[in-house]
Amino acid sequence: MTKQRSEKTNEENQFIGDEYAEEDDSEEQVTTGNEMEGLYDLMIPPGIPESVIVELVEEFDLEPVSREANVDIVEVDSREILMLRGDLETVNEAHDYMIKRMHEVVDEAFKSPWVKD
Repeated sequence: MTKQRSEKTNEENQFIGDEYAEEDDSEEQVTTGNEMEGLYDLMIPPGIPESVIVELVEEFDLEPVSREANVDIVEVDSREILMLRGDLETVNEAHDYMIKRMHEVVDEAFKSPWVKD
């Protein structure tokens, strides 16, 4: 009896867990493997200034997209996170630029009262 049930599950569901997945017929979710092949996402952490995000999109020609991801702050919650999508080399360059710009922004914003210019 167990063998028949597992065969039935395998015929109906291609992947483990499909029996629990909800069907989504939205057009945005329908993508083939070829469309996404070679594309990578750069996650934009919360707190990045909007001006830096605009610079990244314009300078590196990345596509802003949002994805749901589990965020572990106090409890694991699913949140929408901004991603910038592009090819691997461009995403890596954009990552380095984002880190550099954030150091510049932080250095400009924080001036210690004890350090004289």
